[in-house]
Amino acid sequence: MTRFMDVHHGMQGITADQLREGHEAAVAIEKEAGVHFEHAWADPESGTVYCLSEGPSAEAVHRAHEHAGATRPDEIHAVPLAV
Repeated sequence: MTRFMDVHHGMQGITADQLREGHEAAVAIEKEAGVHFEHAWADPESGTVYCLSEGPSAEAVHRAHEHAGATRPDEIHAVPLAV
Protein backbone atom coordinates (compact mmCIF):
# COMPACT_ATOMS: atom_id res chain seq x y z
CA MET A 1 0.00 0.00 0.00
CA THR A 2 1.16 3.51 -0.80
CA ARG A 3 0.49 6.72 1.08
CA PHE A 4 -1.20 9.54 -0.83
CA MET A 5 -1.68 13.22 -0.11
CA ASP A 6 -4.68 14.64 -1.86
CA VAL A 7 -5.46 18.31 -2.17
CA HIS A 8 -8.84 20.00 -2.43
CA HIS A 9 -9.13 23.67 -3.51
CA GLY A 10 -12.03 26.09 -3.29
CA MET A 11 -13.15 25.24 0.24
CA GLN A 12 -12.87 28.74 1.72
CA GLY A 13 -14.52 29.05 5.10
CA ILE A 14 -14.50 25.33 5.89
CA THR A 15 -15.05 24.76 9.61
CA ALA A 16 -13.52 22.18 11.93
CA ASP A 17 -16.91 20.46 12.14
CA GLN A 18 -17.19 20.26 8.34
CA LEU A 19 -13.66 18.89 8.06
CA ARG A 20 -14.40 16.30 10.77
CA GLU A 21 -17.68 15.28 9.10
CA GLY A 22 -15.97 14.79 5.74
CA HIS A 23 -13.15 12.78 7.29
CA GLU A 24 -15.59 10.61 9.27
CA ALA A 25 -17.64 9.93 6.11
CA ALA A 26 -14.48 8.73 4.37
CA VAL A 27 -13.44 6.58 7.34
CA ALA A 28 -16.90 4.99 7.41
CA ILE A 29 -16.45 3.49 3.93
CA GLU A 30 -12.71 2.84 3.97
CA LYS A 31 -12.97 -0.96 4.34
CA GLU A 32 -15.20 -1.38 1.31
CA ALA A 33 -13.14 1.18 -0.64
CA GLY A 34 -9.82 -0.43 0.28
CA VAL A 35 -8.38 2.92 1.37
CA HIS A 36 -7.40 3.98 4.89
CA PHE A 37 -7.90 7.68 5.61
CA GLU A 38 -5.32 8.78 8.18
CA HIS A 39 -5.59 12.56 8.65
CA ALA A 40 -7.13 15.70 7.19
CA TRP A 41 -5.98 19.30 7.50
CA ALA A 42 -7.52 22.54 6.26
CA ASP A 43 -6.73 26.19 5.77
CA PRO A 44 -10.13 27.92 5.77
CA GLU A 45 -8.66 31.20 4.53
CA SER A 46 -7.08 29.77 1.37
CA GLY A 47 -9.77 27.09 1.01
CA THR A 48 -7.21 24.29 0.79
CA VAL A 49 -7.83 20.89 2.36
CA TYR A 50 -5.20 18.14 2.57
CA CYS A 51 -5.97 14.46 3.21
CA LEU A 52 -3.44 11.75 3.97
CA SER A 53 -4.50 8.23 3.09
CA GLU A 54 -3.10 4.82 2.31
CA GLY A 55 -4.33 2.70 -0.57
CA PRO A 56 -3.44 0.64 -3.60
CA SER A 57 -3.58 3.52 -6.11
CA ALA A 58 -4.46 7.16 -6.68
CA GLU A 59 -7.53 5.95 -8.56
CA ALA A 60 -8.69 4.04 -5.48
CA VAL A 61 -8.29 7.19 -3.36
CA HIS A 62 -10.31 9.15 -5.90
CA ARG A 63 -13.09 6.52 -5.97
CA ALA A 64 -13.16 6.39 -2.15
CA HIS A 65 -13.75 10.15 -1.97
CA GLU A 66 -16.60 9.87 -4.45
CA HIS A 67 -18.10 6.88 -2.65
CA ALA A 68 -18.00 8.76 0.66
CA GLY A 69 -19.79 11.73 -0.92
CA ALA A 70 -16.76 13.90 -0.21
CA THR A 71 -15.49 16.70 -2.40
CA ARG A 72 -13.46 15.39 -5.33
CA PRO A 73 -9.70 15.95 -4.89
CA ASP A 74 -8.12 18.38 -7.32
CA GLU A 75 -4.73 16.67 -6.92
CA ILE A 76 -3.56 13.29 -5.63
CA HIS A 77 0.15 12.75 -4.99
CA ALA A 78 1.90 9.54 -3.99
CA VAL A 79 4.18 10.07 -0.98
CA PRO A 80 6.15 6.81 -0.74
CA LEU A 81 8.97 8.21 1.42
CA ALA A 82 8.74 9.68 4.91
CA VAL A 83 11.20 10.50 7.68
